[in-house]
Amino acid sequence: MTAAFVAGAEMPLKRRLKRAERARQLRALGLVAPLLLFLLFTFVVPIAGMIWRSVDDWEVPQVMPHTVAALSTWNGQGLPEETAYAALAGDLQAARAAGTIGIAAKRLNYVVNGFRTILTSTARNLKTAPEPGTAKDTLIAINPAWGEHATWTAIKSASGPVTSYYLLAAVDLTRDADGAIVASPADQAIYLDLFGRTFAIGLGVTALCLVLGFPVAYLLANLPTAQSNLLMIFVLLPFWTSLLVRTCAWIVILQSEGIVNGSLQWLGLIDEPLRLIYNRFGVYMAMTHVLLPFMILPLYSVMRSISPAYMRAAASLGAPPATAFFRIYLPQTIPGIGAGCLLVFILAIGYYITPALVGGAADQMISAFIAFYTTETVNWGLASALGAVLLLSTLVLAAVYGKLALGRQNTGGLKN
Repeated sequence: MTAAFVAGAEMPLKRRLKRAERARQLRALGLVAPLLLFLLFTFVVPIAGMIWRSVDDWEVPQVMPHTVAALSTWNGQGLPEETAYAALAGDLQAARAAGTIGIAAKRLNYVVNGFRTILTSTARNLKTAPEPGTAKDTLIAINPAWGEHATWTAIKSASGPVTSYYLLAAVDLTRDADGAIVASPADQAIYLDLFGRTFAIGLGVTALCLVLGFPVAYLLANLPTAQSNLLMIFVLLPFWTSLLVRTCAWIVILQSEGIVNGSLQWLGLIDEPLRLIYNRFGVYMAMTHVLLPFMILPLYSVMRSISPAYMRAAASLGAPPATAFFRIYLPQTIPGIGAGCLLVFILAIGYYITPALVGGAADQMISAFIAFYTTETVNWGLASALGAVLLLSTLVLAAVYGKLALGRQNTGGLKN
């Protein structure tokens, strides 16, 4: 009876503990809920929208719904049936009346250059609906392009609701008339070179930041606290200055009549100004200056946690300073090196303002073309596809870092 009484008393206690734990979890969730909502609506939703726009194909089905329906049963061989021509004639007349023909023309012009002219001229010359059974002859008489197989395959490939056209174009691929994936024509295959240039600039800036940032972080980590805090202010100072102001300052410094060229000429080292801006050199200088703090801070945080006892122990065992540094100290900084390089590289490959202002035409990165397709040509599909490829590259780099760097502990760079 006593055991039963004790068991009965424990049950309410367990329930109270569960309720208290549940209440604690709900309070914690309430505290982080604003942050989660902020990330959802400012990060997750925009990225999901970008990815969807890279495959969304709504223009042609919306403007020419009857043509899309008629082509759904076409096997892609030869020319479609008379019903497809009649549906096209009706859709063109309706689109011209509604003023929406330009939407479909713009989308189809991506696939076949000159398709905008084909659609608009046909709609303009199609005064009345063709007689039954004469739509094919009528449209071909207006524009012979309607008698070509490539014209109809272009419409069918853009019939939605989703398409691989933009994603394939972002990696210099396309589909031929039979639907097979092939390399894009040489005059259109530019994006792989752009991604290569972007990654090359990102790697160059990352290497420069590592070479310049490692000694600074080492100095900050080994100075007394008062002095290191004072120097840290100079490291953080660029964060308090506008990115545009810092970039424009480099234009002033590196231009032909700038401080650098003026000093070199005054010293007699050069006879005429060097071209230091609107080229790759200017891009490297300006981007390294902007991103250097993002390398120093992760390195400093790791170096600060490394005990000086390791180096003293190595010296007491007879290791020269260089050997002690490369064998004992440097391996322990690998997590900081990995974090700093990943952070700088990811930021560098997405830069737009700095390369646009201090770089030349051959130094523009993929971000410049994303901005161009977004604001100038309003080709959001291709802009989103380029952004999706860049995002995928970033995720791959983060995964590689997580595999290689996060598995290492701060014990000489060795795994458990």
